[in-house]
Order: sequence, then structure tokens, then C-alpha cells
Amino acid sequence: MIRAQVLICGGTGCTSSGSKKIQEAFTKNIKSFGLEEEIKLVQTGCFGLCALGPVVIVYPDGTFYSQVKPEDVPEIVEEHLLKGRVVERLVYNDTTAPIEDITGNVSLNDTDFYKSQHRVALRNCGVIDPENIDEYIAMDGYAALGKVLTEMKPEDVIEEIKKSGLRGRGGGGFPTGFKWSLCAPNKADQKYVVCNADEGDPGAFMDRSVLEGDPHAVIEAMAICGYAIGATKGFVYVRAEYPIAVARLQLAINQAREYGLLGKNIFESGFDFDLEIRLGAGAFVCGEETALMHSIEGNRGEQLRIT
Repeated sequence: MIRAQVLICGGTGCTSSGSKKIQEAFTKNIKSFGLEEEIKLVQTGCFGLCALGPVVIVYPDGTFYSQVKPEDVPEIVEEHLLKGRVVERLVYNDTTAPIEDITGNVSLNDTDFYKSQHRVALRNCGVIDPENIDEYIAMDGYAALGKVLTEMKPEDVIEEIKKSGLRGRGGGGFPTGFKWSLCAPNKADQKYVVCNADEGDPGAFMDRSVLEGDPHAVIEAMAICGYAIGATKGFVYVRAEYPIAVARLQLAINQAREYGLLGKNIFESGFDFDLEIRLGAGAFVCGEETALMHSIEGNRGEQLRIT
């Protein structure tokens, strides 16, 4: 019976600071103490505190260990996982608190960084294994798609999105429902949904965080959009410099197809939808829609000039 879970950040920041070696050390030490049946290791997406990585969270108590090194792992396994004693020297220290005031357990949600936050788009990042579709489904994943396809008309979906006030996460903040309402009436033999995850802005990692930590959320949302506007094909345009995001997104697409959540007759509704990934080179100009579409088609990513 599983009595504890160890969540290890597998985002780009923590991966670059050695989280894979941390995971290997946990696997080795958990086995050496005979705890394989009691302790579950989970690789997650980014927690959001990259400067403090590698990050390790132990549940059910929620202890937040930061800047963990491979040599720290045997102590965590023996003291915390085996004997139930928190390793206080590794517990996260809020920068606003004196070190002598930090004792005992500190959970992620109790930190100054998180306690005032209400995460929406990133709610599953750092919580689920992004490479396991079952964990996304356990968090009500694909329930919205199921409801849309079996209980709602396309125009009802668009109206619901309008009422939600959902907007794009870019600087323009364009209303999503309005955008969908412009696309739906257009007639074409083939319509497409395009997700711009290229993120050419310097230092911007919003898209990367979602793709690395919760890729099925992107797939589900694109399928809902496809149903609402009458599109059966989608492209995710993502920069090639995000190898973890690309790999996890492709894995998620494969899993969704295997589960019948992409492809033909989804939820036996008669609706078909599938996705492909297109790699970009991080060109800022491809944030503009005509340049983005040129690039997806295999051409030079340049803005269409209208004269």
C-alpha cells in the first residue's frame, strides 16, 4: 500500500540543475530500504520556483525540500520516509524569514511565494505526472470535452466561453469567445485550430510551463475549440528549443489517441479531431499569425504584407 509520494520537479529549470540524478538516487535508496511498495516516485512539471531547484515535495505531509543534492537523498529516505522525521536543514526557507525561525514542516502552499496565489492555467503543474494520462483524468481531465461533445451544441460552447471572460495570455488579451465566434461561421472544406506555443518573447516561459507540466490540458482545450468552430485538425506550433515540452506533448498526443480522445468519433459523438506538432525556431515574428502560418506550412516565417 502506498503511504507516501515523492514529487520531483521535472521541469527544464530543475532538470538542468540535476533533478534526474535526484530521481535516480531516490529510486536506488528506496529500493535499498525495501520501501518500493510503500513509496511512489512521481516526476512532475515545474513548481514555479526554479531558482530553488531541484525541488522535492513529500506527500501527504507536503514537506517542501529545496536545492536538493543527490547526496541528500539517503538522509531524506532514511529519516523522513522510513522514520517519519523531517530533514529540517533541507526544508525551504522563505527569504523573508530568519533561518532560526524555520523549524519543522513547511509546505509549498504555505510559502510566501504561493500562499496568495490561485493557480488556474497551472493548477496541475507540479501536482501530476505530465507523462501519465491517467493522472490528468483523475483531476477531471477530459471531462469538459466529454460534456461538450455529448451535451452541448457548438454555439452553446462559444457562448459559454464568452460568458467566462476567458482571454488570451499574451499582451493583447484578446477575448477567446469572440475569436471563436468569428471563426465558426466561415465555411471551408478543412478548418484548423492553431496553438501558438512558440513563445518568442525573451524570458517568457508561460507556454513551456503548461506544455511540460500539463500537456493534456492543451490537447483537451484544442479539441473543444475544434468542435466549437468546426475544425477537425490542429497544429501546436512550439519552439524546438523546448525539448522536454515537445517530448511530453508528443507523448500526450499518442496517449490521447490510444484512449480514443483524439482521432475519429470521439466519445461516439461523430466528431473527429487530431493534432500534429510543428517545430519553430523561436522567431519573434512568428508570434504574428500570418508569419506563424507561413512557418507551419514550411515557408519562411514572415509577416504577410497587405497592400
